[in-house]
Amino acid sequence: MIVMKFGGSSVADAERIVAAGRIVQGRMSRRPVVIVSALAGVTDLLTDAVGAARRGERDSLERLLAELERKHRWALTGAVEEAGRRHRLSLEIDRLFEDLRQRLRSIRVLREATPRAADAVLAAGEDLSARIVVAALRDLGVPARWIDPREVLLTDRRFGEAEPQADAVRERAHEKLLPLVEAGEVPLLGGFVGASAEGDTTTLGRGGSDTSAAVLGSALEAEEIEIWTDVDGLMSADPRLVPAARTLPRVSFAEAAELAFYGARVLHPDSIAPAVQRRIPVRVLNSLRPEGEGSLIVEDGAGG
Repeated sequence: MIVMKFGGSSVADAERIVAAGRIVQGRMSRRPVVIVSALAGVTDLLTDAVGAARRGERDSLERLLAELERKHRWALTGAVEEAGRRHRLSLEIDRLFEDLRQRLRSIRVLREATPRAADAVLAAGEDLSARIVVAALRDLGVPARWIDPREVLLTDRRFGEAEPQADAVRERAHEKLLPLVEAGEVPLLGGFVGASAEGDTTTLGRGGSDTSAAVLGSALEAEEIEIWTDVDGLMSADPRLVPAARTLPRVSFAEAAELAFYGARVLHPDSIAPAVQRRIPVRVLNSLRPEGEGSLIVEDGAGG
């Protein structure tokens, strides 16, 4: 099987969501498990909403919530055509936004946002995008099923920078995901989100959705992990500064880390370390040009 992770730019709006769905459709023979980020810009809006609530800025908070709801309603309307499915999802989005409003209202009243409370708010981005992408996949005839990442990605309690617990994740992945894959279904989870052993929502911090993909890929012993973004792969230099920069077809983990140190923002290498260390290749691909080969990251640059 493979694990496919779509970043925010690859699920930015209805058009990109449908395009991502077609990419998954074309990978069905490889038995995919899919991870999605929040829609582009949503995590930043949620972070701003937490800040506005903490400061008691009711008008600012309402404007941010209106923008968040607008983005998701537009994505739903454009990405999901089947009327019954669209109606059911609209009701689910109503419920998720009501829950989000209640959480932010509590922060505003208390004028305090603990890391635990902030994580519960930030997780809403992935909760919303995952529901929409599942519905869009089903419109395309892909038997996708939403799985709550809190049921699989168990972590410690370092809210905001939670660390996945590899053994527990492996057990849950084999229990919750593997049977679906073997039955021909496509499990789909929001990235970046997990839960502590006590059941509290956690987030994984920088590169969190890539971490989700790497940890689940390792747990399931995937053949390959695909990171879908909006560039052709890892570049030899910043193409904005070096016009002759080229896509690197194959790099070692150490080389990828060096590129990140010098400013490459495609992914944070530490986030994919769990997969690379288990010799599971990670391929960076462009969802805007899915026919490309992208960049393959392997442990030593020679294997994989």
